[in-house]
Amino acid sequence: MPKALLIVESPTKARTLQKYLGADFEVRSTKGHIIDLPKNELGVDVAKDFAPKYVTIVGRNKVIQELKKAAAGVADIYLGPDPDREGEAIAWHIAQALGEKNHRFHRVLFNELTKKAILEALKAPAPLDRPRYESQQARRILDRLVGYQISPLLWQKVKSGLSAGRVQSVALRLVCDREKAILAFVPQEYWTLDACLEGSCPPVFRARLARRGKKALKPENIMEVEAILDALEEQSFRVTKVEKKPLKRAPAPPFITSTLQMESSRRLRFTPKRTMRLAQQLYEGVDLGDEGPVGLITYMRTDSPRVSGEAVNMVRSFIAKEFGEAYLPARPPFYKSPKGAQEAHEGIRPTDVNRRPGDLKAFLGKEDLALYDLIWRRFVASQMSPAIYQQTAVDIEAGDYTFRATASVLDFPGFTVLYQESGEVEEKEEGDRLPPLTVGEILTLRDFDPQQHFTKPPPRFTEASLIKELEAQGIGRPSTYATILTNLQERRYVLKERVGLRPTELGLVVNDLLVESFPDILDPQFTARLEGDLDRIAEGETPWQQVLRDFYEPFQRDLTSAREGMRRVKSVSSSLTCPLCQADLLVRFGRNGEFVGCSAYPRCKFTSNFTREADGRLVLEEKKPETSDFPCPRPDCRGALVPRRSRRGVFYGCNRYPQCKYAQNPAPVSRGCPACGFPWLLKKGKKLLCPREGCDHQESPEAQG
Repeated sequence: MPKALLIVESPTKARTLQKYLGADFEVRSTKGHIIDLPKNELGVDVAKDFAPKYVTIVGRNKVIQELKKAAAGVADIYLGPDPDREGEAIAWHIAQALGEKNHRFHRVLFNELTKKAILEALKAPAPLDRPRYESQQARRILDRLVGYQISPLLWQKVKSGLSAGRVQSVALRLVCDREKAILAFVPQEYWTLDACLEGSCPPVFRARLARRGKKALKPENIMEVEAILDALEEQSFRVTKVEKKPLKRAPAPPFITSTLQMESSRRLRFTPKRTMRLAQQLYEGVDLGDEGPVGLITYMRTDSPRVSGEAVNMVRSFIAKEFGEAYLPARPPFYKSPKGAQEAHEGIRPTDVNRRPGDLKAFLGKEDLALYDLIWRRFVASQMSPAIYQQTAVDIEAGDYTFRATASVLDFPGFTVLYQESGEVEEKEEGDRLPPLTVGEILTLRDFDPQQHFTKPPPRFTEASLIKELEAQGIGRPSTYATILTNLQERRYVLKERVGLRPTELGLVVNDLLVESFPDILDPQFTARLEGDLDRIAEGETPWQQVLRDFYEPFQRDLTSAREGMRRVKSVSSSLTCPLCQADLLVRFGRNGEFVGCSAYPRCKFTSNFTREADGRLVLEEKKPETSDFPCPRPDCRGALVPRRSRRGVFYGCNRYPQCKYAQNPAPVSRGCPACGFPWLLKKGKKLLCPREGCDHQESPEAQG
């Protein structure tokens, strides 16, 4: 009989742990949360100081009974769900379900699933962390109070099936505010002026107009450029300053959850949800043949880039061996954690840096391998020497005007031999090089190159840049970002397009209503302060009920006001005209997404899909009419019969409906009329008739033979 029971939340994680622990432990899994708030009611007793009404999740009763059976006769139970607040909640719920009086519960935190880390964690168990659990509970209750009470308002005022979330709605506001800024943006013209110059040695190089006297200069129109060109016509170009200095570029720190999601989105085109799913698999254990299941990376929900001393020593040995001492800094780089980070966690790194991506090709799928490769490279590079560039800046005077030429040349690649963040441009030696120049040297002007430019609006958020903005403003937590982005798209509030995340008309309407009715909840700063309150609960500095009390009273006032005063918006103006009846078209919100429909409905039933242009205008989607080889028999109609479906089944109607309303139930017969040449016949009873008006031809089906 095993000496102790270890319970985790994942079957895969359980298999990996069982491999290392053998017969001394029985390892069981809860398969996720076993207890939660009910789905069909608020589940929070506000009058009793926000007491939660937990229920067993559907399908988890059997799991609990199996755990109780496994726990019978076992004194020591080790609880090993993930080392975060969500995992702490699962651990507490397991203890409550099994009965805290009957067993000794020990909390164990596995930052990585390797034999050494597992055994060390079991040697140093901790008590259950009440403040951390209460922080998760407070977050869950806050989210329930907001979502469960605001969502029905949206069903009533806009359409059924909508949802509002405490953090999700703030993320939607960021996307909508950015879209409004883009639409309101007015481009401003400006010009650059480059001089193509040649010194005593090649190559010819470019210098850009920088200032007049001591004042920075950026011409705003062609007249200003022409005036400058006139002033430069008789001037000589003389080098007045040559400044050379080395420039070090340090590597990026190891990944944390947010930066992994950002870089995976940019480099691998993975959604945050997919990234976290793959990372979970790499953390919980991958079957490596004879080795069995092995955890390949450290825990992937972390906001600290800290690296353990043991991992630093391992990677430094690897770098010295594989790249040489020049690539190994004298001291290991230290990366500062953001404010509020949980320092007990490490950054995301491989559990064994000697396990190269190429060694795992036989065991990992393409996507898993790509993510492991990204994590491995980023971690190794983070402990390597900086890249060193030789940066040269040259000032060139021409009368009152100063031009500047700059170049950076890579002297030592450092960490860039292994990894560069997406968006970082490798310094090109060709074209960036400047000739040898000396102060006082007179240069030869080859040509001027004036270029017109216009300021650009702020870009739409991508998934990566929205995560970056959420993190920068302290909204949500890294573990929630993937869910937030998924919900925004699944609710059709936001569309993911080639140019970034665009709010739908529905998203804009919902955002406007929520901002009007719930200004606090939709305020990013308010949401960030609430995140700080949750952190203080986790640190044991603030009672969780007090945070809920402070939140709930003003929220209830806003909720009461919104129930009476929130606008009803079932459709919005499109600024388009119905092509059939010239009435206004309205954007409506249907079960399958948004569309435009005629405001004269039901008299006019025109509908169409639409797209939004860059300037915000809506454009009707051009429909290519369905066609067939069966022309409509109505005189002067150039339509064709196509199959349609109604409640009574399939029928055939003219594709020019509603202009032509011809319809018939039987399918056309592919046989031409021998009397008038019409290309098909209509089957009626036991006869085939010509449908063309004025032709009386009919025949029996046998005549087809």
